[in-house]
Amino acid sequence: MLIVEDDKDVSSYIAKGLEQAGHTVDQSFDGKEGLYLATTETYDAIVLDRMLPKVDGLTVLRTLRASGIKTPVLVLSAIGEVDDRVEGLNAGGDDYLVKPFAFTELRARIEALMRRADGERQEEATRLSVADLELDLLRREAHRGGKKIDLQPREFRLLEYLMRHTGQVVTRTMLLEAVWGYHFDPQTNVIDVHISRLRNKIDKHFEVPLLHTIRGSGYRLDAAP
Repeated sequence: MLIVEDDKDVSSYIAKGLEQAGHTVDQSFDGKEGLYLATTETYDAIVLDRMLPKVDGLTVLRTLRASGIKTPVLVLSAIGEVDDRVEGLNAGGDDYLVKPFAFTELRARIEALMRRADGERQEEATRLSVADLELDLLRREAHRGGKKIDLQPREFRLLEYLMRHTGQVVTRTMLLEAVWGYHFDPQTNVIDVHISRLRNKIDKHFEVPLLHTIRGSGYRLDAAP
């Protein structure tokens, strides 16, 4: 857990309660340090005071979300008007708790946010996506732009591997080992054939190509040219 709260007594109170509940806690007493910790360390949840020195809480929150950090954030504030709560949630907060508060409620809210985040991660683990290309690992289905793409089992495994390495150059050796189970090069064009078939299915009727050949290196699946 990360607690970003400039009132050291309040921060210590929260940290002690969370540690007694079995959590490991980091504390920060200003927005600048809190933002640094939140962007360089991995946390299960963040308790973020709205009014902070150096960088205010909502700026910290907006910066985290703009950076793609999805860590659940519980906003703490002495300001409890409806418009203020809405502003905190619209900035990217997952929940909003008004001071003074009971620790039991704070703990319950944090643990509810963590359960929800765990559920979302589990759902994400069964689905892969790159741009408008989606792969459902449970249904074993592929769609692009809402249109179903029929893939053979080997093509599905090939696409899954490429999507799990989105943006990375994948070599022939990597594909032979991961998709075909070969630990040697059979000196055939099996990869070229399957890549060609796969490209025909996922790129042919779409404006933006996703599957790129990197000459002398391998292949890359990416929405970028």
